Amino acid sequence: MTAERPVENAPYLTHHHAGMTIEGWSRAAVQSCWRVPELKLLFDVGASPWDFMGVPNLFISHTHLDHVAALPVYVARRRMMKMEPPVVYVPAENVDDVQRLLQIMQRLDRGRQVCELVGLEAGAEVELSREHVVSAWNTVHTIPSRGFVVWERRNKLKDEYVGLPGDKIRDLKFSGVEITREVRTPLLAYTGDTSPAGLDACPAAFEAKILITELSFIRANHRREKIHKFGHMHLDDFVERKDRFRNELIVAGHFSTRYHGNEVKRVLENKLPPELKAKMKLWV
Repeated sequence: MTAERPVENAPYLTHHHAGMTIEGWSRAAVQSCWRVPELKLLFDVGASPWDFMGVPNLFISHTHLDHVAALPVYVARRRMMKMEPPVVYVPAENVDDVQRLLQIMQRLDRGRQVCELVGLEAGAEVELSREHVVSAWNTVHTIPSRGFVVWERRNKLKDEYVGLPGDKIRDLKFSGVEITREVRTPLLAYTGDTSPAGLDACPAAFEAKILITELSFIRANHRREKIHKFGHMHLDDFVERKDRFRNELIVAGHFSTRYHGNEVKRVLENKLPPELKAKMKLWV
């Protein structure tokens, strides 16, 4: 017998890969929200499923409504449930306006909007834990926007000490010699909304085990120059870069509302080259 859920969520999809769970929903002009519970982070908050409020770190790619509209809901729910205030990362250009948004909602709702609001420039890094760091880069959209890479970091013995007996390594360590070096591996990349130039600007996005990105347009008669001007991607942009994607999994979402899910599946089934088709998960 299945226990009844106390509260129904806003709907979202779930996919597991490489020890990580990708959850969320993304549709252009409707909502984008993503959760990776193992990393204790959210990307964007165009909606706020009830389950997602337990995650304390939120990275907002840009401030279009379908990516940020539910921010006050997320912040308020955590306070209502007596959780610690979340840390919310936004493009540095938007910190003041996001703060005003929360203050306005606080006046309207008569409930405190408490969070730590942090502005991120391109190149900024955030320590999630001892093992994980998030870095930000500039994507290319119609307003300030950031993409994010989650790196796994490990300390490995420097090459010059490999093969030394254990007691020698111990003595070097106790004498204050730095015997290890930090090695980083890109685990997950998230682009938010971007034209191809924004994706190309981050080589690690092509190397991450998992890439969560947008694929807003798929029809051949949609003009790519116009799509790029408004900061989005077309299916042909992926096909042209097929040899660059080293990812194990590409989660493609944010499809235009012009398309039914069946059309998305049919067009990509016919047009994606095999090397992309094998690794692409369509979020429809």
